[in-house]
Amino acid sequence: MELNALIQGFHAVATASVADAVDTVCGKRGYMDQQIKPRINDKKIVGPAVTIAEGPTDEKLPPQHALDAIDESEAGSVIVISIQAEENVAVWGGLMTAGALANGHVGAVLDGGVRDLTEIRRDYDFPVYARSVSPGTTVGRYRTLASNVTVEMAGVTVNPGDIIVADIDGVIVVPRAQAAEVLALSQEIDARELEQAKLIIAEKSLRKGLAKYGRI
Repeated sequence: MELNALIQGFHAVATASVADAVDTVCGKRGYMDQQIKPRINDKKIVGPAVTIAEGPTDEKLPPQHALDAIDESEAGSVIVISIQAEENVAVWGGLMTAGALANGHVGAVLDGGVRDLTEIRRDYDFPVYARSVSPGTTVGRYRTLASNVTVEMAGVTVNPGDIIVADIDGVIVVPRAQAAEVLALSQEIDARELEQAKLIIAEKSLRKGLAKYGRI
């Protein structure tokens, strides 16, 4: 299935259904730790992951791999930055948001902090999902190590090109190779839940809905 069709499809289904579908299709958890939360707005984001790995340093270096990725990645990407769950520095701020917006990216997912919230909310309204909010810079503390590599973050593995699906329910990583199958099952789950909800309301019984559909 083409990427645009996948993106449109995942926008239209419930995030919880995607999480359940990943469980079934991939045989493993696809959702990140719930510390990764929306910090700017409640916009849903769907797009292919562009991954950045960061590690400790005492050198005062700019986050070059991230800066290059923001400028060079295809529009519609989700910038995913792994920093080993470090909460006390910000791997994202106002200037990176401006660059991401200018290049047509749809969101950022960070296993670390974000700063400049007032600026981002006021000027860009750009979706950022982050582990924390921190005023601290990475410069002199962390450096970018590589881009478009496999990273581990918030309990899941993220490969470049995996589909990120995120909203106020959480952040889910859908392996690209299984994305079409996950989407199809997500659509089936949504349809079954709609039928189940109608039955529960009509019968005034949650138990009857569970008995017929076996889903909660």
